[in-house]
Amino acid sequence: MKTLKTTLVLIVALAAINLPAARAEQPRMREALHHLKEARAALERAEANKAGHREKAMQLVDQAIAEVEAGLNAAR
Repeated sequence: MKTLKTTLVLIVALAAINLPAARAEQPRMREALHHLKEARAALERAEANKAGHREKAMQLVDQAIAEVEAGLNAAR
């Protein structure tokens, strides 16, 4: 029984040690950042005659990129 408790304590401790590393990686946030940057590039390639909506979309995507980057930095 003591061995089981010791094993459980070690597993929890190892998980706690690895938790910040897993949290810092943020694979979904990095994936979102990648997609946002692809969207920004596609908007840049689009024709400009969209009554200002293309430019506004680029501004909003830039804002979203900045927020995702801030989130990634906060998770470190």
